Amino acid sequence: MDDLATIGVDAVSFRPRWWLNPGISRPASRLLAFLELLQSRLVVDGRSAASQLGVSERTIRRYAVALHDIGIPVDGQPGLGGGYRLRAGGRLPPLMLSDEEAAATVFGLVLAERRGLSGAQGALAKIARVLPDRLTRRVERLRDELRLSGEPEPSPASSETLLLIAEAVRRHRSLRVGYERGDGTWSHREIDPFGLVARRGRWYVPARDRRSDSLRTFRADRITSAELGAPVAPPEPSFDPVAHVVQMLARLPYVWEVEVLVDATVESVAARIPPTLAELEADGIGTRLFMRADSLDWVAGVLAGLGADFRVVGPDELREPLQRLAARLSSASATVSPRAVADE
Repeated sequence: MDDLATIGVDAVSFRPRWWLNPGISRPASRLLAFLELLQSRLVVDGRSAASQLGVSERTIRRYAVALHDIGIPVDGQPGLGGGYRLRAGGRLPPLMLSDEEAAATVFGLVLAERRGLSGAQGALAKIARVLPDRLTRRVERLRDELRLSGEPEPSPASSETLLLIAEAVRRHRSLRVGYERGDGTWSHREIDPFGLVARRGRWYVPARDRRSDSLRTFRADRITSAELGAPVAPPEPSFDPVAHVVQMLARLPYVWEVEVLVDATVESVAARIPPTLAELEADGIGTRLFMRADSLDWVAGVLAGLGADFRVVGPDELREPLQRLAARLSSASATVSPRAVADE
């Protein structure tokens, strides 16, 4: 039952879905069902394929020849444990992808797989089995090195650039890059990339900048050119590329810098507020909270949800939004609904 479901059959009749299309003849529908079998398994046994499709083993051999004749390379493996398999690198109709399109498809499937979406793993395995050799190894590196934080979406960065970054991270190689800064200025740099992190719709590259000999975070979509360089020393074993990017984003400049003393332990405050919103430091038996934001009204709402008393260190402008919020909460708690009055 499970095997039939994975090759595309109708759950009621147990026949390939191709048969449900009146525009496709029955022999053609069986041929397409055989192709789907080949895509879903490493090796397809001729006898089991014949049984599932309701044809003879001789017909299965004719199907393999027919697919080969239309440009889909099918290899036959005789003997015990043999069967038929798709040769890697073949272009499978009706969908034909360029290298750039195939890489973009794999990026999406890897992200979907990491979020536990059903079907993503199987689809990724099918595509990986028929990718050209020049892409297979690089996609494997991307799958191993990609780190997710939050709910990222693919950025407009070049697929080739992302593959090259992942390869450099995996092989501990430097990258010579052309880079466009946020102010539009251009520069050429040599960096030692330590990871590839997707965050808030962008791709980030924590790396050692050879020019300044400091740890920096680069935007992959701002890398205009990239070339593998010399071998480099790997990062410290304790280095976490995701944590580095999260902390970097938390330190970005905002209109307001907030400091608050909270009457609760760091552990209890950390359970209420993620590291992307604030930095926490132990202060005696309490916690000193640092936060950056563009809206003090928003900060007031966040602080109200801490579930603990707190004292504002700065800025003084935060006190007014807190007072307005306190007044609204007090008014809401004192209001009696008409239904409650009627019930009485």
